[in-house]
Amino acid sequence: MLTTDTWLKIVCSMMINAVIFGAGAIVVLSVPALAVHAKVLLPLVIIAAFAAAPLFALVIAPRMRLRNWGRREWKRGDMISG
Repeated sequence: MLTTDTWLKIVCSMMINAVIFGAGAIVVLSVPALAVHAKVLLPLVIIAAFAAAPLFALVIAPRMRLRNWGRREWKRGDMISG
């Protein structure tokens, strides 16, 4: 059975993958110079999203566990959450 940390990384990776793909697809389809080459660029965006998502998930997933935050750090916040 997979650990909770592994499940968090998997779920987080899927969400990050969707965001990266969406942002990349919007950029490719909304810039006229890139839209001409969308047949080639959209598969590259898909590959890039699949490659980058697990790397981002390794950083973000531990932040999803309350045990990784002390009481002071939780109240103070950090660079991302403010």
